[in-house]
Formats: sequence, structure tokens, C-alpha cells
Amino acid sequence: MIKRLIISYVLLVGVALAAFTVPVAFTLTAQLRGDTEESVRREATTMALLLGNGDGPSRQALARVSAAYADETPGMVEVVAAGGGTVAPLPPAAHPGDRAFTAALREGRTTVDWGSRWVWGPQLVVTVPARARQGPGDASQRVVGAVRVRYATAALTDRLWRIWGFRAVLAVGVLAIAAAIGAVVARLLTKPLRQLNDMASRFGDGDLTARSPVTGPQETQTLARTLNQGAERLDTLVASQRIFVADASHQLRTPLTALRLSLDNIADGVDDPFVREDVEQATAEVVRMSRLVSGLLVLARAEAKASAAEPLALRELVEERLGVWRPAADERGVTIVLAGDADDRLRVLAGPGNLDQVLDNVLSNALEVSPDGGTITVRLEAGAAAGAEETVLEVLDQGPGMSAAEQSRAFDRFWRGQGLTGRSGSGLGLAIVKQLVTDDGGSVALRDAPGGGLCVRISLRTGAEAAPRWISPRPGAPRSGG
Repeated sequence: MIKRLIISYVLLVGVALAAFTVPVAFTLTAQLRGDTEESVRREATTMALLLGNGDGPSRQALARVSAAYADETPGMVEVVAAGGGTVAPLPPAAHPGDRAFTAALREGRTTVDWGSRWVWGPQLVVTVPARARQGPGDASQRVVGAVRVRYATAALTDRLWRIWGFRAVLAVGVLAIAAAIGAVVARLLTKPLRQLNDMASRFGDGDLTARSPVTGPQETQTLARTLNQGAERLDTLVASQRIFVADASHQLRTPLTALRLSLDNIADGVDDPFVREDVEQATAEVVRMSRLVSGLLVLARAEAKASAAEPLALRELVEERLGVWRPAADERGVTIVLAGDADDRLRVLAGPGNLDQVLDNVLSNALEVSPDGGTITVRLEAGAAAGAEETVLEVLDQGPGMSAAEQSRAFDRFWRGQGLTGRSGSGLGLAIVKQLVTDDGGSVALRDAPGGGLCVRISLRTGAEAAPRWISPRPGAPRSGG
């Protein structure tokens, strides 16, 4: 929009400038041409009068005038007699029989030739007939010769270029100034729209606290107020929903725990296998509901964005969580392998506890779909392998994987994939992972793992690396470093 406003403003100024400058330049050009023609014609007429006198002193004066004219101006004088001969003491004409001399001698007509249909050619040629009276009492005149002035137009051409060149430079300068002013004006006019666009972008990224300043024309001020009011209401509604989900989830945990304990007590005191089976099924449903409530509570807290990202040691945190999950993996013969080039100094930016929950959810899903005796690979990539400002954490399993349609829905809330162990998830694990990773400025994606299975690829912002610690040796002791 700024570009279009600048172009429109420059075009408007250009049209106004052309409407004023071009006619003035044409007028000055026509005036220059007319003044030059009139001056040359006047000089030729004066010399024709001297030729028409016919006496010796007049011819001597004509010779002196023509010589002075050639010295002082870029013009040259040619004179022919009535029969086409020379007029002493003047030099002979170059072309005494051409059309212009013929028109002057036979028809008594003055001719003006600029040498071109356009502005002018290299010479202006003016041919004037010279007339003399028939007798002392006779008013009629006869043509006794002709005078031609060849006036070089090089100086006129230079003046013409100065006229048009000055106005062209002036026009370019004015257009440049107009473009600069147009850019400033366009940015001022579009500043409220850019602020509204910035608010909409932040709002689309999930920042419900984004507001736009109420500035600019009345229309944009009204629009900004309307959007701010809508954003305020939406933020209030979403906050109320989050509070409700968090409170409901928190309140449901206690009765669910009590219900599970009651079911466990009932199962301990019942000998009937059919009743015990029903109690175990009820207990499994209570466990699933407890996991669902816990997931909702975690998701509500994640959406609240209560914690700021801080540098965390990635490899140390990953090794800690793998140590927690290895006993559960060993029960099913599943091997968890840590690979990658990230060392202990690598730091990533994440909120406190966010990355722990991300790893727990991803590892829980990987263990759910892994076959007995399978392998879960956790790979860390940093530096040139992952990008200058990001670190990649990948979790690869050997499960059935997901189709493209399933991968597109995997981050939806309450959507559950097909596991291998028979346990049912809450459908919130990957939704929580995406929320936490996105809040920390990262991204998460799913893709097919090499050889089958699923790869969860988590990109995290890289923080400052921990500086290596140097240990000062004791006197006589060997030097060591870390």
C-alpha cells in the first residue's frame, strides 16, 4: 500500500509538473526561434536596401557590413545581381541559381528556410530581394539583386538544450522530492494500519494481550477501538475458560483418587472372578479419567504462559528423564538409546518444567506404540547439523507409524492413535507437547522414521553455551581441563 501511495503521489506531481513545464518550454523555444528569425531577416533587409541603392558608396558599405556581420555573428552573407552575376566588391555566391535566389530575383519574394521540419537544422537561410526605383518620379520598384544570410544554429541548439535540460533536471529534482515526501506521508498514513496488522499477527500467534494504539484518522481509530474491545472480550472469555478447566480438573482429581482407592479395596475383598474383572475394568476407566484430568490441568497451565524461558542443560535433562523411563521400558524389553552430537555445555531456552513434560509425553507415546523388544532412539542435534540458532531433539520409535492424514490430526486435542499395548491414552499428550514447545519459541513436527515407525522432531531455541571450567592444578600436579 505504501508503494502504491508513493506512485500515485509522484504521478500526480509529475502530471502537474508536465502541465506547467512543457508548455513553458515550448513557448520559450518558439520565442527563441521567432526572435532569431526576425533578427536575421532585419539584417538581411538592411543589406538589401544598401544593394538596392546601386551606387558605389552603398556597395562599399554593403561589403563592410557583410564582412563585419561574418566576424561578429555565426552568419555569412551572399549577394547576387539581378541576372545572377556577382556584385563587386563582394565575393560571388556559392549557388546563385538555386530556388531561393530564383524566387527573390524573379518573384521578389523573401524566403526563410530553417533546414528541418522539426525545430531547426544546422543553418537558418534567409533570402531577401533588393529593389530599386525605376526613376526619380516613379514609385514602382524593380528587383536588382538578392541578399542571402546563412546563420548557423549551433548556438541556438545550445540554448535550446539549456532550456529543456534545466527544466528536465528541475522536474527530476521535484519528482525526487515528491517521492521522498510521498514516502513520509504514506508511512504516516499507513502507520495505524501497520499497527493493526501487527496486533492481528500477534493475536494470530496466540498472544491475546496484543492491543493496537488508537491513532491516525477517525476511521482507523474507530477500527482500532473495535478490535481492541473484541480482543479484550475474547481474552476475558479464554481466560475464564482456562480457569474453569484448571479448577474443574483440580477438583476432579480428589474424587477420582478416592474412587480408585475404593475400587482397590473392593477388589481386595472380592473372591468372585467375574466381580473382580468388573472392578478391574472400572479401575482402568478411573485411571484413564485421572490421566485425562491431569492432561487437561497441564494444558490449561501451559496455555496460561505463566513461566518465561530460561537456559537449560539439554543433555543432562534428557539423560535424567531417560533414567526415569528406562525401568518401564525394561519391563517390555524395549531399549532406549541416546545419540547425537550435543555435549553437556549445550543450553536450550525452555520454561521451567516444560521440557520435562514434553519428554514425558513423547516417551510415553513412543513406549505405548513400541513392540516388545523394540528400540526407542533419542537423538540430539546442535550447531551446523540443526541450524545456527536452534537445537533439534528427535524421538524415533519402531511402532506402526502414522499416515499423512493421522499426522495432520495428531496434535488435535482428544485425538488418539492406535497403540500396541492395549492401554488407551487421553488424547492430550501431543497437544500438550505442541503447546509447551510453541510457548518456548520452538516448533514440533511429525514425520516417518527411517525403517518404519514415527519420528517426533522438536526444534528448540539455542541458548548461550556454558563456558568450559578450567581447574587450576596444584603445584607439581599434572594440568587437566574440562
